Amino acid sequence: MEEDLPRVGSAMYNLIHEDEEIRNKTLRKWKRLNKYLFLPLYRLRILPLIGFGRTFLVLTTIGRKTGKKYKTPLEYHRIDGIITIFSGRGKDSDWWKNMRVNPDAVWIRHGFHYFHARVEFMTDEDQKLKIIKWYVVKHKNTAKLLFGWNPITDDPETADFSKILKIIEIVRLYRKYE
Repeated sequence: MEEDLPRVGSAMYNLIHEDEEIRNKTLRKWKRLNKYLFLPLYRLRILPLIGFGRTFLVLTTIGRKTGKKYKTPLEYHRIDGIITIFSGRGKDSDWWKNMRVNPDAVWIRHGFHYFHARVEFMTDEDQKLKIIKWYVVKHKNTAKLLFGWNPITDDPETADFSKILKIIEIVRLYRKYE
């Protein structure tokens, strides 16, 4: 019998864990990485120089409560030529909540490019499933870290992604005036 995804020990599993201490510990770990590694290196323009501009972007949103600008480094992928980002915490991510409240106040920096973004929240479950299957095929190791995917024994056509589809939110980003 196959285990449910996300699996025990994966980042996504810990972020939705029923134990608040485990959730908070995992979240603090990711926030520290973002605050002390990714954002400073992006600001110094070092990450794009070493190729991370092809993997990570910096999403700038306006806070739904404070009105302040917030910068969040996120993994992104170009799927069918469209920048696509995932919220592993689903609707609990602050950046996702900020985008829902202020969809016209979103900016993207990836590599050395910076632009005002138009946001599309994906709601179609079949499209989301297609993207998740694409992800586990193209990014096996990252999928293993994030939700416990085993590229050796798991098959994208038979795996049960239903729990992940309930958790994850997928957002597509376009240049504002495209």
